[in-house]
Amino acid sequence: MNKLILFLLVWNLGFSQEIAVAKYAGGGDWYANPTSLPNLAKFCNQNINTSINTKVATVEVGSAEIFTYPFVHMTGHGNVVFSANDVINLRNYLTSGGFLHIDDNYGMDEFIRKEIKKIFPDNPLTEIPSNHLIFQEPFSFSSGLPKIHEHDNKKPQAFGIFIEGRIALLYTYETDLGDGWEDSEVHNNPQTVREKALKMGANIINYAFKN
Repeated sequence: MNKLILFLLVWNLGFSQEIAVAKYAGGGDWYANPTSLPNLAKFCNQNINTSINTKVATVEVGSAEIFTYPFVHMTGHGNVVFSANDVINLRNYLTSGGFLHIDDNYGMDEFIRKEIKKIFPDNPLTEIPSNHLIFQEPFSFSSGLPKIHEHDNKKPQAFGIFIEGRIALLYTYETDLGDGWEDSEVHNNPQTVREKALKMGANIINYAFKN
């Protein structure tokens, strides 16, 4: 039994679980939105019956420690480079049941798509339809991914790498969910917008933990 499966079993038994922010090379600001995941963890604990540690960890994408986190979040505004070791490690993590959510914080798209292709060269990113389970539970998003922060007046899109029918890697584009999870004074988003972002984040956490 690998560490990831063990930690998923621990979560199902009701013990505290940890989630992590991914640290990567290339110069992009992997540390962007520092209040996002703690706020999302708190929201989930209060609203969907989770017991997530709100002291969020940082894990390097090439580290064996990534296998101890069932959910890893990655964001940034710029360049991303995965080494050969990073690629192998991430592929093993995702194929063994891990979940990676990549949220483009604006400026990441042109770099991250090439790096994702390194991990799964024969398994392309596929747009996730609005009727997918990830948009239905526990909160309903009948139109799919919500728009949180405007950048280039493009529609928000969710893409996935599917492994045996399960989303293992989720890439959210032109939505900037992480901005909506941040402390309210950081971006001054209306409460209704922050709530949409947090509810969508809760859906992602719920899906990652249960599938």
